[in-house]
Amino acid sequence: MRILLFLLIFTLTACQEEVKTPDPVPLTRAAEGFYCNMIVIDHPGPKAQVFEKGRDAAIWFTSVRDALAYDILPGEAQHVLAIYVHDMGRADSWDKPQDNGIWIRAKDAFYVIDSKKRGGMGAKETIPFGDRARAGEFVAKFGGRIVIYKEIPPDYILGDEGEYDAPND
Repeated sequence: MRILLFLLIFTLTACQEEVKTPDPVPLTRAAEGFYCNMIVIDHPGPKAQVFEKGRDAAIWFTSVRDALAYDILPGEAQHVLAIYVHDMGRADSWDKPQDNGIWIRAKDAFYVIDSKKRGGMGAKETIPFGDRARAGEFVAKFGGRIVIYKEIPPDYILGDEGEYDAPND
């Protein structure tokens, strides 16, 4: 019986497909936003790219908040391998963060929420930073608070209360 159990476990383990987590790719003019079908690179603020099992190319988002919504909405994200976001602590500017070289894993970032800054589509944004001190500097200048990935309230990602109230200073 033990041998049969061992063979069953060995067979099931051998059949599991090993999936490599893709690295982030450079943002180009060809990248269209998943929800808006607009050219991602033309929008200000941080962007996001999502990789799913079974898809060869990144799924692009004009705002980080949209990518996080995609990740938690039922029926959207099916088999997410990785979500990468701009590290805004290393960005050259808010209006045009670099196309490559400043991508970090979404789950490793510190996020500023409730700030005066608005994302690529003019809505509230979850602004990612690779360094908590840089996030703190941003909060001192534009307001908001710092949270980690698992502390971002779903209502902040999915809700629209106060959506377009604050100017983008």
